[in-house]
Amino acid sequence: MPKEKGAKGTKVTLKTAKKAIRMTPDGRRRLTLSNMGITIFPKCLLKLTNVDELDLSRNLIQKLPDNIGNFSSLRWLDLHSNKLEAVPESIGDLVGLTHLNLSNNRLTSAGLPSTLGFLSSLKSLNLGMNQLDTLPPTMVALDSLQELALFDNLFINLPEFVTVLRNLTKINVKRNPLTYVQGDDQGMVKEKSQPEEDMYLVHKSSLCRTCFKRCKERMERPIRGRGGGGGGGGEGGDMSEDKRMRTYPGLMVPNSVAMVSQDVWRIRKLEHKSIKC
Repeated sequence: MPKEKGAKGTKVTLKTAKKAIRMTPDGRRRLTLSNMGITIFPKCLLKLTNVDELDLSRNLIQKLPDNIGNFSSLRWLDLHSNKLEAVPESIGDLVGLTHLNLSNNRLTSAGLPSTLGFLSSLKSLNLGMNQLDTLPPTMVALDSLQELALFDNLFINLPEFVTVLRNLTKINVKRNPLTYVQGDDQGMVKEKSQPEEDMYLVHKSSLCRTCFKRCKERMERPIRGRGGGGGGGGEGGDMSEDKRMRTYPGLMVPNSVAMVSQDVWRIRKLEHKSIKC
């Protein structure tokens, strides 16, 4: 096991890292060095060219090496719950990356490089619990992106490019100071934001024509009964129809970063009474 080095944190050697590699059920080599008090990214890890998945979450890492892009074999990278303030430009060289978790750090919009738009294989990106208010416009090129987490940030408006990412069907913007959810008939359903409520976007392609028309009419209609009876809160009970129409079946929300595992996106179970095909 890695040895403790006092104020300098845990020192990880190439030997101990190799011993920590495990095979996943789908045959990938995974290196887990989570919650070990690591303060400096172990550069020796870059020599492990056969590692497919790397978990360095829940440590104290403040900076990634400028040559992180040399880790060309990576398909899955979890760095959530560290102290990162920026991401190096070479992250764009990880073109095989499909899952990237940078949630619960100290990232600002200035710390996100334009090269994030080079991650053409990326399917899941978690940027929740940071200090972001914009995203690099180059991310419009992330055609493979399916899941995007932006919860607990500083977004007032969502980036316009989210409406043109054809494969993006799951997005979490919970607890942002949004003034509205952007969208149009070609992509997202527009909805006024409520600071204390969950907000979701859904592609038109995820709904049948009848359901989309019904949702659009509902969003364009003046909201009635706000603040009136019913005592909302639960997903059942006396919740008004207007309130039920604000969520859609099939969307998924990421687990809290406070939980041990960040691998699984929990399916939000919603009543199908609100929208029925």
